[in-house]
Amino acid sequence: MDLITKKQLNVLIQLAHADKHFAAEEREMIFKISRERKFPEDIVTALIRQPEPIGSLAVMTDSQKIYHLMDCVELIFIDQRVFESEVIFARGIAMRLGYKKEAVDFLIENHKKLTHEELVLQVTSNFSSN
Repeated sequence: MDLITKKQLNVLIQLAHADKHFAAEEREMIFKISRERKFPEDIVTALIRQPEPIGSLAVMTDSQKIYHLMDCVELIFIDQRVFESEVIFARGIAMRLGYKKEAVDFLIENHKKLTHEELVLQVTSNFSSN
């Protein structure tokens, strides 16, 4: 079992729960990621029922960290509603990933203005806390 993928899915699941409403679109996105990474769906279902403590995210590579943060922001928008509780949760994840919390605000403000590649470049260049 891929422990990095499990950690990432667990974070996304907790983010989906942050607004107290686990939307069908959020669930679909999480299962889509699990299928793409060939991660067992029964484990995802178990994590949805009972998420695990997040713990350290330091084991991720820099590339995994930025793309995971991008997934978090995509999940925030997937149900067409942005809740403050989701933004606050994502800011905490950004800091755990080694980015300034403002990276989340930048991604939210610019998600439709810049390409995915431009967003990645801007965040890694301007919002790294290392």
